[in-house]
Formats: sequence, C-alpha cells, structure tokens
Amino acid sequence: MLCEICGKNAATTHIRTVVNGEIYEKHICSSCAAKEGYGDIKSNNLSELLSSMLGESNFQFKKSEVTRCKCCGSSFSDIAESGKCGCAECYSVFYEQLLPYIKRVHGSTEHMGKTLEKNTCEQNKVQEKLNKLRAQLNQLINEEKYEQAAVVRDEIKKLKEGAL
Repeated sequence: MLCEICGKNAATTHIRTVVNGEIYEKHICSSCAAKEGYGDIKSNNLSELLSSMLGESNFQFKKSEVTRCKCCGSSFSDIAESGKCGCAECYSVFYEQLLPYIKRVHGSTEHMGKTLEKNTCEQNKVQEKLNKLRAQLNQLINEEKYEQAAVVRDEIKKLKEGAL
C-alpha cells in the first residue's frame, strides 16, 4: 500500500481516528508521518505522552498534590503515572483535570456505556465492615464472651438491614 500523502513510498504508519462514532483511517509513509507530527512514542509516562499530544514541552504534573479519591485513595499523579483511574469515583473527583484529555482522546465527554444502579463504593465499605464484625463475632464466641457477641450480632443485623 502506498502513502496517501506522497504516493511514492510504502505506507508504514497507519492512523485510525474515531470521531463521533465514525472511523477515519490514514495510511502514510514514515517521512510523511514525521512531517505530520506522528513521531515515535517511546515513553510509558502519561505526562510525557500528553505533552507530546498537546505540543507542550514543559508539561508536568504537580508532585505536591493532596487531593485523593475517597473511594480508592488514588491521586491525580497516580492516575497520570499509570494512565488508569483507580475507580469510577476518580472521574468525579478529578473531573476538571481529566476533562481535556478525555475530550482529546475520545472526542466527547458524554458517557455512552452501562452504569451501575447502586454506588459500589458504599457497598464495598459496608461489606468490609460486615466482614470485620463477623470475624470479631467468631472470636468473641470462641472466647465464650457471649454478651459482647450478642452486641456485635445485633450490630451486624442493623448493618445488613441498612444495606438493603
């Protein structure tokens, strides 16, 4: 396949772009790719990748960030380093910082996929507390502390009723 720009060299770079659900493909040679600005991406660091996409040479994330996701504990720098959000709640917590990159990569900021009916973050916390209480209940029964075990049993019952 020949380059779509110069028509002389073999196409070695294939660029696929999805905009509003429509797929656009471009097949170009390496010299035309370099002229178009599609150089080799040799970095695994998200900040360097984003800076190359945005054309900014001094793009850096602040290391002194304090804001963390209340569900998974990720900071924006953690997300930037891994390239992945820790949980669904991260999208709400870091909305302002993520918005430009989501727009650039996906072409839209509207969610088109499935959503959960209940807040999984809350469910996880309740389940974690139930597990701790059950372990405590078993320990109290083994130690034959039945009065304290009854209090823990009632607490488990209340927690289950509140979760439903």
